[in-house]
Amino acid sequence: MNILQRPIITEKMTRVSEKMGRYGFVVNPKANKIQIKKAVQDMYGVVVVDVNTMNYRGKIRTRGTKTGFTKGKTSAFKKAIVTLKAGESIDFYSNI
Repeated sequence: MNILQRPIITEKMTRVSEKMGRYGFVVNPKANKIQIKKAVQDMYGVVVVDVNTMNYRGKIRTRGTKTGFTKGKTSAFKKAIVTLKAGESIDFYSNI
């Protein structure tokens, strides 16, 4: 099971990570906090202090087209906010 699917790189998350040392990840919905903590420590070589998780439901979207209205749904996902030990950081752009 692949625990970490992708990091969350937004303006808000970048500001939080610089100020408080917290990083966001989209994770597997079946993963628990212990698995997420171990996956981040193994992948990035940092010490994780705390893990907070949130489950997001898919939102229903409606779009008007020439032939009428089309309904769709966005995907549901699970988000994890990982707090690192003071003085440690993760560089997501090092592999580019």
